[in-house]
Order: sequence, then C-alpha cells, then structure tokens
Amino acid sequence: MTAISTDSPFVLLHRDDDVVVARRAAPQGTVWNGPNGLKVTCKERIDLGHKLAIRAVASGGPVRKYGQLIGYATRDIAPGDWVHQHNLGLGVLSHDYDYCTDIPPAPVAAVKRTFEGYRRADGRVGTRNYIAIVSTVNCSAASSKFISQKFDEAILEQFPNVDGVIPLIHKGGCAMEYGGPDHRQLARTLAGFARHPNIAGYLIVGLGCETSQASFLTGEYDLVQLGNLGSPGKSAPAPITMNIQDEGGVAKTVARGVSILKEMLPEVNKLKRETISAGELMLGLNCGGSDGNSGITANPALGYASDLLVAQGGTAVLAETPEIYGAEQVLIRRAINRGVADKLVERIRWWEDYAAKFNASIDNNPSVGNKKGGLTTIYEKSLGAVAKGGSTALRGVYEYSEQVKEKGLVVMDTPGYDPASVTGIVAGGCQVVVFTTGRGSVLGCKPSPTIKVSTNTPLFERMRDDMDLDAGPILNGKSIEEVGTEIFEEVLAVASGKQTKSEAQGIGDEEFCPWTAGPVF
Repeated sequence: MTAISTDSPFVLLHRDDDVVVARRAAPQGTVWNGPNGLKVTCKERIDLGHKLAIRAVASGGPVRKYGQLIGYATRDIAPGDWVHQHNLGLGVLSHDYDYCTDIPPAPVAAVKRTFEGYRRADGRVGTRNYIAIVSTVNCSAASSKFISQKFDEAILEQFPNVDGVIPLIHKGGCAMEYGGPDHRQLARTLAGFARHPNIAGYLIVGLGCETSQASFLTGEYDLVQLGNLGSPGKSAPAPITMNIQDEGGVAKTVARGVSILKEMLPEVNKLKRETISAGELMLGLNCGGSDGNSGITANPALGYASDLLVAQGGTAVLAETPEIYGAEQVLIRRAINRGVADKLVERIRWWEDYAAKFNASIDNNPSVGNKKGGLTTIYEKSLGAVAKGGSTALRGVYEYSEQVKEKGLVVMDTPGYDPASVTGIVAGGCQVVVFTTGRGSVLGCKPSPTIKVSTNTPLFERMRDDMDLDAGPILNGKSIEEVGTEIFEEVLAVASGKQTKSEAQGIGDEEFCPWTAGPVF
C-alpha cells in the first residue's frame, strides 16, 4: 500500500469509494482535494476516523469503503456530508461468493528467524512458563483462587523461571447437558488451557457433583502434564485432580492444593529457554474497541506481520466470526479449497440463525465506542477486521477452542466479545496474541502474552502504560510494511520473554472467559 499523504486531512482508501476517512479532526469548511480535480468541502465537523461523502448517493443506494459495500444510504447523501448512523444503514447483503478464485502462493521467508522458547515434553513450544489451577466449575472457583493467592511475589521470587501461578476460573460448569455441546465446548476450552504449551504444570480442582467432571475432562482429552516432570521424548505423568467434597471442604482443599504446587514449583523452575524456529509460533489475531482507523492502520499492519510469520512457517489465527460477517467474501476467495470455504460459510449462517433466535441482528455487534470512533455498520467493521489476516491463503476453519493443526492462516469461530474470543484462540494453542484497538482496550490473557497496538497516536499517548505499539504513524506517512515489521519483531521479542504492558500490570487472571452458547438449566 502506498504511504498516506500527510498533506490531506482525509484518506481515500480505494478509487471506487464514496467516502474518505478523516486522519485527524476536520472542522466545518475543510476542503478535501481529490484526484482529477475533485474538491469536497465539509458541511460540518468530521472527527478522527469518521467518514466524509465525496460522491452523491441516492436514498437506498450502496455506499462503498475499501472498494467494498459497507451499507446503503437511508436518505440522500450529498458530497460534503458526514456519513454515519443518521444516513447509512445495513440493508441486505448478497451471498453470491467467488469460491477459491484468488488463492495466493505460499510465501517463503528469505531469512529464517528464531526466538527463545520452552520446548515441552510433547514437542510443542511455549513462550511462558506458568503453573495453572483449572477449576472445573464455578463452585470450585473460590478454592482455586485461594490456592493461587498463596503463591505471592515473595514465594515466586525463589523460582525466577516460573512466570506465575494462575487460577483458571469461570462462571459455568454445571446445569448443562452431560456430554452435550456446551459441556464439550467448555471441556475443550479447559483442556486447551491445561495442555497449553505456556503452562508447564497444572492442578484440576472441582466441587465433586458438577456436570463438568474432572474425569470427563482428563479422559475425553487424554490430558497429561506437559513439561514440569517430563522431558521431550519421555511419557509425561497423569494430571493431578481433586474435589472439594472428597477433600472435606474448602480449607482442606486449599491446603492440599498448596502442598501439591509447592512440590511442582522446583521442577517447573528447572526449565530453560532454548533457540526455536519462528515457524513454531501460533499467533492469535484479535481487535477490540475498534475505530474508523482500525482498518487503515493497525489491522493491515498486523496483517503484514501475519504474512511474515506465515512465511516463516508459522500460524496466524483470525477470530471473531461476527466481525468477519459481511467481509467473508475476502477470505472465501483465498480459501485453499471448497471444503474450507464451505466451513466458513456454514459458520456465518450459524451466526445469522443464532442472532435470529433472539430477535437480534449481527449489526448489533458494533459497540457504542466503535460508533463514536467512526464505524457505522458491521460490514464496515468486518472489512477492517479481516485485514488482520493479511494476504495469504486461508487454510482452515476451526470450532471454538479447537486445537489448531494447520500451518498458515486459519479462522477460529469465536464471538466478537474480546475476553471470550481471546480465551478461544489461546485454548486453540496461540502462544502470543496481538490485539489492535482504536478506543483503548486493556485486555490481557494469561498464559499467553497480549501485545496491544493502537490505531491512532492520540490513544497511544493517552494510554502509554497499556499500549505496546502505535500504528498511528501510518496516518502520517509511515508505511504499513514498516509498522507491520515492527509488530513482527515485537512478537519475536515477547515470545522470547519480553514483558507486555498488560503483563507488567498483572492483567490476565480475570479475562479467562469460556464461551457457551446454549441454555443453563
């Protein structure tokens, strides 16, 4: 992409667009000088990230941004008008797709890159070295948290190679069909965290009578300890499980849990980082608190970083299916085969049906903050969001928290709600997450470090303690490739142990948020 001109207050993203986007606040009377002598004067103030009409669009006519449909005019729009909720609506999107018509060749890196990570007993690679307490049900959440609280900084200072003891607690685990879809999805998520390569060892704690039994979790997913007592090439021991009812109450459960983890800590502390190919990284791609510049700066820059990782032989996991909705055609054209494309379409249809069951619309996804930042419809938001996936072929589509097997770009079906989405992709195996934001998210998700990238410099300057990188300079002439390379280098540094801003503030214990879509009985 050509660097953005610093002379203009607006950005034209595609020659066929009906709107331009403000790269800074533009007062009433500001003139945009477009191609071929086109001049448009703002009839009112246009805020950062918001849209200015540069062509007349009749009521009911299509409005385009990124060269793609973002909605339909709900009343006549004239050049110079501010385009937003008052004159732009969703309308009906055509579902005629071009399947697998634009499959790019697999990229190959000229120089192979490495990072310093932990090689686990099962051969996978971690970027962090945590111990976890996995709560099977909310009824054991307090006990799990009490166990983790016994391992304060004073104790952990004695074990410098251990990143921490984290409680994986949640609101579910019972009042669901045993072996049903929600039970299996929760179990798959818990198992994904228990076996995650960033977790060296874990303890499973339950109440005893819940639907989400520890025996189901360990048996269905063949759970073993990863690296705390085993070593590569040797069989790992079975996980340790306990429940409050059998232990004789909370106090006894906590005491035994603390004793177990005290024995585990020295073994986990023995693990050391080693040099590993960047091709063994799985990168989670997420965005939240998006604005009108997300699809111009941070998201395409992250897409470029994703391409660099894929070229190394790594994996990039795009998520948030409701924020792919309306832009799925971009990915369907790049799907490696019809089966992959059909699976994405099936997930899109599922979300349409799911929303309809509750008399809702997927267009309810854009939040108050999204709209304040200039995003109007879900189509517009999605077109910016899929830019995180870069330009490589789509090689797989996965269910929520399913273990990702393919290399390259894949999609995981998750909701757009940030904690639930990131929980899903981390459960799927992502060892690092990059999270773009235009309004200012502060999300972290242990055990995987979360790198936050601001879409605009005012946000970065306002929240320096929370933002790791700034993609705002793209609005001032820096190229997407330059910022994308910076993101890629930051991924390697963080994978090697560099702390993210959220890690430095201790954020990530509360964001474990497994998604279950069904009823609670």
